[in-house]
Amino acid sequence: MFDKQLLSGKNIIVTGGGTGLGKSMASRFAELGANLVITSRRKDVISDTAKELQKLGGEVIAIPCDVRDPDQVEKMVKQTVEELGSIDILLNNAAGNFISPTENLSPNAFTTVIDIVLNGTFHCTQAAGKFMRKNKSGVILNIVTTYAWTGSGYVVPSACAKAGVLAMTRSLAVEWAKYGIRSVAIAPGPFPTKGAWSRLAPPGMGIEKKMKARVPLKRLGEHIELANLASYLISDQASYINGEVVTIDGGEWLQGAGEMNELEKIPKAAWKLLEMKRKKKKK
Repeated sequence: MFDKQLLSGKNIIVTGGGTGLGKSMASRFAELGANLVITSRRKDVISDTAKELQKLGGEVIAIPCDVRDPDQVEKMVKQTVEELGSIDILLNNAAGNFISPTENLSPNAFTTVIDIVLNGTFHCTQAAGKFMRKNKSGVILNIVTTYAWTGSGYVVPSACAKAGVLAMTRSLAVEWAKYGIRSVAIAPGPFPTKGAWSRLAPPGMGIEKKMKARVPLKRLGEHIELANLASYLISDQASYINGEVVTIDGGEWLQGAGEMNELEKIPKAAWKLLEMKRKKKKK
C-alpha cells in the first residue's frame, strides 16, 4: 500500500520514541525513508533503539530530553535542526498514565501526568513550531485517546490532559494553517505495550480479556496498524487533512456510546420470543 519512499527526506521528531507505540511508529517511518530524532528521558533506551532503527535506512539520532522541561525541549529541537537541517514533522507521543480512584490522587500525581502529556506537548509544539513557521511548512501529529472527548473514570489526569491536547490540535489547525503547518491527531484504542500495559492492565485481574470483549472486532490493535495510519497522516498524501482526529479502536468507543448496544447480549431465543409477541400484538 505504501511507496517505500513515502517519507523520503522527511525529518521527524518522535517523543517517547524509545519504546512501545512510539518505537513502532518510528520504525515504520524509517522503513519509509525518513530521518529521525527519537527522544525520551532514558538515554540508554533511545540509544539502543536508534541503533536498531539505523538498520532500516535513513539517519537516526537519539537525543535525551524531558518534555516537561521547556529548556531541554528547546535544546533538543535546536540540536535536531543543527544535525538534520530542518524539522518537517513532530510526533507528540510521550505520555504518562496510571489507573486510580480520583479521590486517592495527590496533587503531585495529577500534575505529573498533566506536565508530561499536556505541557510536554505544548513545549515541543512551540519549539518545533518556530522552525516550521520559518520554513512555511510542517506537520504536527498528536497522539490522544477517545476519552479525550468522552471522559473516563479512574484516569482523570490523563483524560484532562488528552482533552487539552485535542483542543490544541484543533486550535492550531486553524491558527497555524497560514504558515503551511497541518495539525492532526490519532486516538488509538487498546494497543498492548509492555510499559503501559503493566500500569493499565495488570495481570491477574482479567482486564485484557474485558478490553477485547468491549471491542466490536473482538481483538486488540496491532502496532503496524497504528504505524501505517500515522505514516499516512504525516505524508504529503494527506496534505488536505487538517484539524482532524482519526480514531483507530475497532469501534470500541462507539460500543460504549450507543445506548442500546448492550442488547447484543440478548440470546437469539429471546429475540424470537419478542418478535412473536410483537406480531401477536399487531393482530
